Amino acid sequence: MLAEASTKDISVAVNPETFEESKKVAMQGGNVAKVALKELEAKTGKKVVTSLNAKQFLSEHNKSKLLNTKENAG
Repeated sequence: MLAEASTKDISVAVNPETFEESKKVAMQGGNVAKVALKELEAKTGKKVVTSLNAKQFLSEHNKSKLLNTKENAG
């Protein structure tokens, strides 16, 4: 989502007229998202992208929360 939003904003600012110019803008938008991803992962120490789908991710997240709650209570 960040890549798309960045690309749109860069495109509005640059106003590419050819396919090659548009391709360059798209690469720049993707680079903005890449830099943000790397920075977030470096700051949190966690991977942002996962192979889990939303249902699997939420299930794992809820299991983790439940385990943390039990460990803190006992």
